[in-house]
Amino acid sequence: SVNFNGRKLDSLKDKELRALRKNIQIVFQDPYSSLNPGMTIGKILSEPLRLHRGITNKQKLEAEMNWLLNQVDLPGDAINLYPHQFSGGQRQRIGIARALACKPEFIVFDESVSALDVSVQAQILNLINDLKEEFNLTYIFISHDLSVVKYMSDRMLVMSEGEIVESGLPEQIFIAPEKDYTKQLIASIPG
Repeated sequence: SVNFNGRKLDSLKDKELRALRKNIQIVFQDPYSSLNPGMTIGKILSEPLRLHRGITNKQKLEAEMNWLLNQVDLPGDAINLYPHQFSGGQRQRIGIARALACKPEFIVFDESVSALDVSVQAQILNLINDLKEEFNLTYIFISHDLSVVKYMSDRMLVMSEGEIVESGLPEQIFIAPEKDYTKQLIASIPG
């Protein structure tokens, strides 16, 4: 089961779950397919602002969108462009801005840097850590790259076949893994 703020999400009614959605956001793995290609970045960002935060005034929407783009190091004129006009790293920044638009308490980053090259990965990971501090965010960072997990995590869970096999501080798990599965994962890290 999944609990959020003491509430079991799998037992909530549709209306209750809908009300919680603004507090729980996700940044998807593939920045190329997670943004609607027929919508401008302004439309992509304004949707959660209107639906979840009730901002309908055009000037307030534009100001909020510019603020969001600034938070993820993108220029304000990006609101007039389409996703295909951006690189993968820039698209992932847009996905992060879209998640932040709701002012969530919790964000799931689902393999959100695996489709990016290593230098862009580092930029996005640093951005995520900066935003975590600035907005006091809680997030789950899902990844198969244990080095990235170690860098990003305050607490680490190792899963196998849908079950948690080990949990703890990343440094502890890397230095002294208890489970054979975790030992194999760490041994498989290149270099």
